[in-house]
Amino acid sequence: MIDRRNLGFFLCFLSIFPLVCFSATFVPVDNYLIDCGASANTTVGRRNFTADSLFKDLLSTQEDILANSSSKSSASSSDDWPLYQTARIFNGPSKYTFSIKQKGRHWIRLYIFPFTHEKYNLGAANFTVATQDHVLFSSSSMQKDPVMKEYSVNVTSDNLVITFAPSGNSTAFVNAIEVVSAPDDLIDDVFSVLDQSFTLSGLVTQSLETVWRVNMGGPTVTPVNDTLQRTWIPDQRFLLEPNLAKSFSNIAAVKYEKGGLTTENTAPATVYGTLSEMNSSFDPRSNFNVTWKFDVSPGFQYLVRFHFCDVVSNGLNSLYFNIYIDSKMAAANFDLSTHTNNALGVPYHMDLVTPLAVNNTLRVSIGPSGLSKDYPNAILNGLEIMKINNSMGSLITGTVPAAIGAGSSSKSIGMIVGVVVGVVGAVVLAGLIFVLCMRRRKLARQRQSKTWVPLSINDGTTSHTMGSKYSNGTTLSAASNHEYRVPLVAVQEATNNFDESWVIGIGGFGKVYKGELSDGTKVAVKRGNPRSQQGLAEFQTEIAMLSQFRHRHLVSLIGYCDERNEMILIYEYMEKGTLKSHLYGSDLPSLSWKERLEICIGSARGLHYLHTGYAKAVIHRDVKSANILLDEKLMAKVADFGLSKTGPEIDQTHVSTAVKGSFGYLDPEYFRRQQLTEKSDVYSFGVVLFEVLCARPVIDPTLPREMVNLAEWAMKWQKKGQLEQIIDERLAGKIRPESLRKFGETAEKCLADYGVDRPSMGDVLWNLEYALQLQEAVVEGDPEENSTNMIGELSPQVKNISQDASASTTQFEGTSLDDLSGVSMSRVFSQLVKSEGR
Repeated sequence: MIDRRNLGFFLCFLSIFPLVCFSATFVPVDNYLIDCGASANTTVGRRNFTADSLFKDLLSTQEDILANSSSKSSASSSDDWPLYQTARIFNGPSKYTFSIKQKGRHWIRLYIFPFTHEKYNLGAANFTVATQDHVLFSSSSMQKDPVMKEYSVNVTSDNLVITFAPSGNSTAFVNAIEVVSAPDDLIDDVFSVLDQSFTLSGLVTQSLETVWRVNMGGPTVTPVNDTLQRTWIPDQRFLLEPNLAKSFSNIAAVKYEKGGLTTENTAPATVYGTLSEMNSSFDPRSNFNVTWKFDVSPGFQYLVRFHFCDVVSNGLNSLYFNIYIDSKMAAANFDLSTHTNNALGVPYHMDLVTPLAVNNTLRVSIGPSGLSKDYPNAILNGLEIMKINNSMGSLITGTVPAAIGAGSSSKSIGMIVGVVVGVVGAVVLAGLIFVLCMRRRKLARQRQSKTWVPLSINDGTTSHTMGSKYSNGTTLSAASNHEYRVPLVAVQEATNNFDESWVIGIGGFGKVYKGELSDGTKVAVKRGNPRSQQGLAEFQTEIAMLSQFRHRHLVSLIGYCDERNEMILIYEYMEKGTLKSHLYGSDLPSLSWKERLEICIGSARGLHYLHTGYAKAVIHRDVKSANILLDEKLMAKVADFGLSKTGPEIDQTHVSTAVKGSFGYLDPEYFRRQQLTEKSDVYSFGVVLFEVLCARPVIDPTLPREMVNLAEWAMKWQKKGQLEQIIDERLAGKIRPESLRKFGETAEKCLADYGVDRPSMGDVLWNLEYALQLQEAVVEGDPEENSTNMIGELSPQVKNISQDASASTTQFEGTSLDDLSGVSMSRVFSQLVKSEGR
């Protein structure tokens, strides 16, 4: 019970509690709330708008008029109606200048209501609103009822200038303005493109206009209940067939993932806790889509942000559905649990960018998937549709108005009119070029589907450039890579004209033949299959990467051939084949634990060289046991660089790219965020480590459900401290417990959920060398003694290094990077005394 004496305090606390929660989530550095034309401050909800008459330094204008309204509109809410009671009217170009304390993304919210005025017909006002870089608003889209227009802009200067420019003898006006800091990570460059023919360089620098923000299956969410003061409206008015959808609410089930990308700033729990789903009445035969239709402006691309949170399912991996935008598949067999670390009730958002809209409507649909295990169902919790500025930085239809930024002089006006005419001409010309390019691109795609375009020109007789729409412009010139070209006739001779009996493997790119060049060199010849999903881009990348790499633990490229529509890669021959073939699926002799450790160490050295050997890291993207090859001495070499990609710039943390890789090895964080780092290779290598230890496929659907995924299964045993229970039976009793423990810990760290928690490949290499030393350690007394007591008795190799650390250092200083990465890491163990030393 609350004492009556404390009741007042308690009620006061309740009234400010939402503000406390808000400030704990996000506090805007810049927070301008301006009531335009007002003579006194105005309170809206729990926010205080300052009269612009008190801030004359904000406003630069030729002439302005204060106007009051006695009108009332049913479209205005009781909270924000006071903001529409006054307006500032401009007879000429006028500017509000806001000092920006923290550069980055900001909200600009314009309150517009053309109320009745005795002197001015605001409903007929003809004007535009712009910042220094973007045109935001045109009165041609103005409504008769009060409306708040919301924009998200990236401010890069110390001042944000908002200009109101009347057209001709007309006027401009505004009722209220907000300029408020927004979280920079609210809009990032992690997005998918619905149509690959329409690309977008990135979203971070773009300006966006919020067209629709909808709460599916729930009520209106007001700014009071949103950490960023947004308004979410119900979805019923947008449903094409309301009877096909039903609402569901379970707000208490929403659990934001700690450290996840989707936070309360992305959308509040009142959005993620409500949803619209198929009204299937638990009928297993249900087969229909739930569709919403939204009005949009043609000629713009749109960012469509989907908000999902599974608060309706009873178990994981039970809800599969398809997502469509304008009848195009946006996501097939979508399983929300794979994006939320296999947890129910965890919010997740997904961004897609549309092609240029050709109609004035956009449709979003969800429907059942054939993979559904229970009755068919599909859900959607929230949706945001944001217009992306065009190539001229404009968010309005038509040309950039001349009045923006114009002075009163006829000279300035004439200059701007000239610019506008030029812009109009450029737009028309650009439109014609765009249509022609689209037609050529379409024809090119049609040709590509029928034939496989070679790299070379004039049947391979001239040097050529690999840069095209298929690649990033890598050049193979006579000066750089000409020495790698091998004539087709030589390849045919080396493979006995591609004799099928000489095939030693088949991969995603095509068949691999054993061959022998005229000088007696044994080679592996990979011949591309034109029907393969891998094609020119992978071919180019492989050549570009391997032609510059030389390392003992990377497979060497001997040459390539691109004559007569062929795509052929020629490598050094690896006598013992793939690591995978020595672990399972063949009759090859089993590898000892020492041999397996040395293979893992060699592979780690190769990957470590890729990540650190150049100014920019190279990320392999397809690390797996089938891409680790062994020579006649079982020395490991990393192969297949067709999916490789250069890492981020120095001032970046990741590369945003479409997800590629092999199922079972794929980094889940990379899959969720489409953000590629070196740690994605580390995760894949962790899977390989368990594959080496357990000698089984990474995905085996024939096993019981809990065993299907090797990484998940092995991690459960590792966390229980009983990894020895699942190791390859051929290794039973042959691995020292200390070596196994260190190996298991290394694999576990590689498979951390988040890349920042995973070790570098250098650290992985260090730990694997350590595991090998523990396996070979000679201990006086009990051979099963704890490793903390045996490091002092490591092999003589380590003891000798310990005696003369300076000699070791001198030797390293005179060694090239290539040689250094091949040197045993045991030579840097001189500081070790106990196993917990690192």
